[in-house]
Amino acid sequence: MIELPRAALLAGEIAEVAEFFSFGTNDLTQTTMGLSRDDAGRFLPDYVDEKKAGVFSADPFQSLDIKGVGMLMRWGIEQGRKTRSKLKIGICGEHGGDADSVKFCDAAGMDYVSASPFRVPISRLAAAQVVVEEKAAKKKKGK
Repeated sequence: MIELPRAALLAGEIAEVAEFFSFGTNDLTQTTMGLSRDDAGRFLPDYVDEKKAGVFSADPFQSLDIKGVGMLMRWGIEQGRKTRSKLKIGICGEHGGDADSVKFCDAAGMDYVSASPFRVPISRLAAAQVVVEEKAAKKKKGK
């Protein structure tokens, strides 16, 4: 499990002994952003509300923070695969059930996402949309 920023930063070393990475996005989000999921419910809605503060475009515990957490994940993937080219990589956490996060995972080169049972339909739909979009892009490029 890659759940802490330090683990993502040292992914190349971890890949020397690991055969797969699973980014624990719930904990990685908490530690990267310095936010407790348990406490954030009291103030996070104000941070997402553009009329009040607009700090976040979406709740970072529901939709992956691509700029920060995503940067760490991309780095971890890159460094891990430099060490072990066939390293299997995915995520577990609430983000596996968010369409935008699933699309990010595909673009970042991950092999899988896992999600809680009630969010699996969203994950499957997002994954299917990625495939359709990729096929359309290839078809358009081929013309």
